[in-house]
Amino acid sequence: MKLIDSEELLSCRILAIDDEEANVRLLANLLEREGYRDVHCLTEPTKALETYIALAPDLVLLDLMMPEVDGFQLLEAFSRHDCEDEFRPVLVLTADTTIQARRRALALGAKDFVSKPFDVIEVGLRISNLLETRMLYEKLRAA
Repeated sequence: MKLIDSEELLSCRILAIDDEEANVRLLANLLEREGYRDVHCLTEPTKALETYIALAPDLVLLDLMMPEVDGFQLLEAFSRHDCEDEFRPVLVLTADTTIQARRRALALGAKDFVSKPFDVIEVGLRISNLLETRMLYEKLRAA
């Protein structure tokens, strides 16, 4: 028995933030192939917080190494904006494979971490798992 209907998962709002156009295109293609219908991509990290607030995504895919505003700063800004009882997962996708980056991202609120180059099937599964967790959390919160 599935706790969350796949149609409900596929209608989740996803925001991908990466300063490299090729990376957001890859993520958009992956999400489209998986059947997600509400995908938003952003290559300007300086607009990420206002987009995050306006969009209220169910999941954020976030690069760490970006100019002007990096992923760590965005993780901090997102957590400052969210309500205490909110669960809005962030999946970090980065070429920075150091243990320090991994620990810092997770400490700042990232819920999962994948190193680039990544396996598209694994990332698809992690996205699905995080969205399912969010949907279950929202159902519990509403009960």
